[in-house]
Amino acid sequence: MDSFLDFLSQIPWWAWILFVLLLIAIRDVFFNKHHTISHNFPVIGHIRYMLESIGPELRQYIVANNREELPFNRIERGWIYASAKNANNYEGFGTDRDIYEPNYIFINNSLLPFKVEKDNPNYKNPYFVPCAKLMGGYHKRRRPYRPASVINISAMSFGSLSARAVESLNRGAELAYCYHNTGEGGLSPYHKTGADVMFHFGTGYFGVRDDNGEFSLEKLVKLVNDYPQIRAIEVKISQGAKPGKGGVLPGAKITKEISEIRHVPMGKDVLSPPSHSAFEGVDGLVQFVEKIAQATGLPVGIKSAVGRLGEWEQLAKIMKETGKGPDFITIDGGEGGTGASPPSFADHVSLPWIFGFAEIYKIFKKHDLCEHIVFIGSGKLGFPAKTVMAFAMGADLVNVAREAMLSIGCIQAQECHTNRCPSGVATQNKWLQRGIDIQDKSVRAHFYFKNFRKELLEMTHACGYEHPCQFTMDDVDMTVGDKNLIKKMSESFMYNKSPVPFESVKALSKCPHLGGNYHEKEAKKEVKAMKRENMVRY
Repeated sequence: MDSFLDFLSQIPWWAWILFVLLLIAIRDVFFNKHHTISHNFPVIGHIRYMLESIGPELRQYIVANNREELPFNRIERGWIYASAKNANNYEGFGTDRDIYEPNYIFINNSLLPFKVEKDNPNYKNPYFVPCAKLMGGYHKRRRPYRPASVINISAMSFGSLSARAVESLNRGAELAYCYHNTGEGGLSPYHKTGADVMFHFGTGYFGVRDDNGEFSLEKLVKLVNDYPQIRAIEVKISQGAKPGKGGVLPGAKITKEISEIRHVPMGKDVLSPPSHSAFEGVDGLVQFVEKIAQATGLPVGIKSAVGRLGEWEQLAKIMKETGKGPDFITIDGGEGGTGASPPSFADHVSLPWIFGFAEIYKIFKKHDLCEHIVFIGSGKLGFPAKTVMAFAMGADLVNVAREAMLSIGCIQAQECHTNRCPSGVATQNKWLQRGIDIQDKSVRAHFYFKNFRKELLEMTHACGYEHPCQFTMDDVDMTVGDKNLIKKMSESFMYNKSPVPFESVKALSKCPHLGGNYHEKEAKKEVKAMKRENMVRY
């Protein structure tokens, strides 16, 4: 035995390497029945598969230039990261964008910008941009709601995102006066740390379902009564990533915590069907919305991607004739989203946001309903210039999802569907989640939203307006690639938005239904300021 070990110890290291490579080559040639490349090119063929596996990372960090990546290029991600860190988010030496590309937008500034006087809330607080419309005001809901921020967190559920990611976003939303949409996974403990909540449910009715998987109004009413931070309810008809398609939550992924939150049994696959069982047709949808609003007293809205327009026309007619219907409508773009979806759906089903929103807004404008509805845009709108465009088209609020994920550390690895998200944002892996420091990430999310609103407000003032709701389609030009070169958006999309009733930001700040606990927080700031002043004086 000793002599055998002595013989092995005398073999040089390079011989061991050759021996291992020989074994791999034998395996590739004689036993491999699945990979043609490694069979035809033993050993060397493995390098091809290794390079393929790290191809996205090579392109992202080495090959791709600053403007060519999708869904978010390096410049866009850099702006979000810098804003979230409250660092320098400027760029030097002029733009590197191709400003002549089709659909490039130009915002028309005013000769004389809007002057912020000392009695304007924005004089002291350059981050305060509340919604100009009151959710549920037209339908006289018992608990109407005015979001304290025009930029908020879109529907991303616990399960799709990790617990630490959800809690970071919720705490950041509280600091920034934003609301936090729960997504269709139900109201988790991580949504209850202080921010206003928009409770969202889809065809699976997770969190508000009975033992048979049907919608339970009683559970929804109890949820609203138990958690007053729920300020609005959103019924998901479809989403941009996979409109008209349901999903399956495998039984193996259902933990005890998820089972309790979603009201589903453990160990059994849970079906999320493509359509709702609680109502039938457009008329049934309107009645369903009214039933929820009457029972809870909250504003109720719908979220949908846009394809065929016939049902939307029918919805507008019913709302016009009956005076009933959703208090807000969230239009989701077909650009995709945070959840897993088949490429055929993400790439081809439903319209991109800009086209889908324009078609829907024109329908409701034709029926004189735009003043009664709060329009919410969702679909890669998480940048100030895109938000200006959205407001010019008729949006009253903007929801952001992937941009919010980037603010808390997402690196666009595009592993959301694999449970292997390296940043811990979109995974249930406990080890990967541990990299998220909730206190640090919540502050970053808060700064992203505050700096976003500050830049949006600066652009608004540069155009001579006090609030983004005052933008019109004539304030934004778009390159169209034909002989006219540039057209106003009103000419490209053939409509002008309905004027939004607006008095002043000061009047909005005094609204008793303003969200985000804004009044309480501002009162505390005033008390602290008075104490500091007294300490300095005496």
